[in-house]
Amino acid sequence: MPIIKILPHAEYCPDGASITATPGTSICEALLANDIPIEHACDQVCACTTCHVIVREGGRSLSEMEEDEEDMLDRAWGLEPDSRLSCQALLRQQDITVEIPKYSINHAKEGK
Repeated sequence: MPIIKILPHAEYCPDGASITATPGTSICEALLANDIPIEHACDQVCACTTCHVIVREGGRSLSEMEEDEEDMLDRAWGLEPDSRLSCQALLRQQDITVEIPKYSINHAKEGK
């Protein structure tokens, strides 16, 4: 089973973490199943960008990005070349390292 290494995030995962997940599981599902409360305002249907993550290692091993995800990512706060919506990125066999951005579009709207 692949290992997801989560880099430290002050709010969601202060010490960072390493978790395992079943291939075919989305990054978002794996994080939530391991009590890492990543935002997911649209209930994982690719209708928002709150579950945006940056895949620092292993990104090529994830499922291919579909057009809907590409279009939605254009709205993500802090977009980077290795950004993915964690609800759409499905794990395969390879380990990955992800960073949850400090801010999401919700933080920007709430003025945090």
